[in-house]
Amino acid sequence: MDIEQKRLALGACVRARREEQGLSQARLALMIGSSKSHIWRIETGRVGVGIDDLIRIADALDTSVSTLMPF
Repeated sequence: MDIEQKRLALGACVRARREEQGLSQARLALMIGSSKSHIWRIETGRVGVGIDDLIRIADALDTSVSTLMPF
């Protein structure tokens, strides 16, 4: 699995978890102090995610970082 595939897998997990909780991208962005477009870029694998953002996303989605990374 290359880096692009890993970004896509991470993004899919973030999106699935966010949708399970009924959160919009805008709401998740507000919860972590980011922008809706940044959440979109994460979910579509267009951008790498720093550890601080990843921790904030996991906390906001009430899950662990490892759950968001299925690889």
